[in-house]
Amino acid sequence: MSVPRRSLLAAGAIAFSGALGALFAGSPSAARPARGYGPLVPDPRGLLDLPAGFAYRVLSRAGDPLRSGGGTVPGNCDGMAAFGAGGGRVRLVRNHENRTTAALRVPAVPGLTYDPHALGGCTVLDLGPGGEVTGERVALAGTAVNCAGGRTPWNTWLSCEETEDRAGTSGYALDHGYVFEVDPADPHRCGAVPLTALGRFAHEAVAVDPYRGVVYETEDAFDAPFGLFYRFLPQRPLGGRGSLRAGGVLEALRVPGVADLAAVDEPGAEFPVAWVPVPDPSAAGTPVRLQDFGPAGITHAQKLEGCYWGEGVVHFVSSFARSREGAAADHHGQVWSYDPGRARLRLDVLFGPAADVRLPGDSPDNICLAPDGGLMVCEDGGGDQYVLGVTPDGEVYPMARNAEGIGLPGAPEWGEFAGVTFSPDRRTMYVNAYAPGTTFAVTGPWH
Repeated sequence: MSVPRRSLLAAGAIAFSGALGALFAGSPSAARPARGYGPLVPDPRGLLDLPAGFAYRVLSRAGDPLRSGGGTVPGNCDGMAAFGAGGGRVRLVRNHENRTTAALRVPAVPGLTYDPHALGGCTVLDLGPGGEVTGERVALAGTAVNCAGGRTPWNTWLSCEETEDRAGTSGYALDHGYVFEVDPADPHRCGAVPLTALGRFAHEAVAVDPYRGVVYETEDAFDAPFGLFYRFLPQRPLGGRGSLRAGGVLEALRVPGVADLAAVDEPGAEFPVAWVPVPDPSAAGTPVRLQDFGPAGITHAQKLEGCYWGEGVVHFVSSFARSREGAAADHHGQVWSYDPGRARLRLDVLFGPAADVRLPGDSPDNICLAPDGGLMVCEDGGGDQYVLGVTPDGEVYPMARNAEGIGLPGAPEWGEFAGVTFSPDRRTMYVNAYAPGTTFAVTGPWH
């Protein structure tokens, strides 16, 4: 199938379809009035700009002592989820995307460490009814490049390794590229056991269908041919903690006639799909994306990132595509949805290419549901970084900003936002600044 490009995108415009399609139909500097919370107010501390009426609390910063002892807070804070702990208490589980060069490793803890030579993992913050930090501890250690992940319907966290390094590479003693299950209430219940049946590749994020138990996975591979979109059919669907260790079948998405999702430029376009069994999920000899999927091939996409379940479908994000790096076409972001009931894939949002012009709000990454039924979106682009809100009727507004050299003497230069999530009562937004690693709690007059 030939998928023609439209002249609209050559001008760097943003195209969209439906309510979700309005996700990036605006920008923080759009002329039309926003339906969010008003303009951002510069923070005199130079940390986090928020709308008037909102306030933040710094919960944790890389390099500080862990509240529960046993070392220092690791850096590179990434994916995150909040779990209710009863009585207004919250457990906040947080990934640390540490490579072998990380300055602040996740401390190795007996029973929670997979490979002592790997520096990544997860920590858990225990928050009291007033939002105060009452504890901070390691939940998973000895893993590598823990990027995003996803929560399960049985209230555990699936932490994803965004690497496919083998034992003997980068000093690792064991193979990496797995998903690990983390129990925020008691991490020792899950330990540090890789869920090998979910495949060994550069995992980014996962989402679990709460009705069928199917696990959807994105792959953020850096080299062409790029990553795949997967589904895992468990032997024990919705079986609770530890059930994914029972195994299952891993399949990859094929869109007939579309070898690269970047070639699709018509928001609202729908495609029938096929799911093809992965020949070797362990990637013992060949990376999964390079394996033989038959004469029809398989469908790739560059920079597959966030993945979440909502409104009966699974949504996933391609942050960008660049033809100079091997993609079929250029874009600054796509948001896709797959409807398992109809077995149809739809492109909901598209940023135009215009690589010489930076669009505000480019490179969508982590996404979560907002209290008003809309969305919160973490930006992972260049320059100032935003958390963007999206109302249910599609208005886009700025919610938070960490400015790049915010203009104050000695102000830090922040990296991307990551791990945006809300407390169970929807009154607090938690979000990470990736570097310098900082976890914020944001409160205010949420709609």
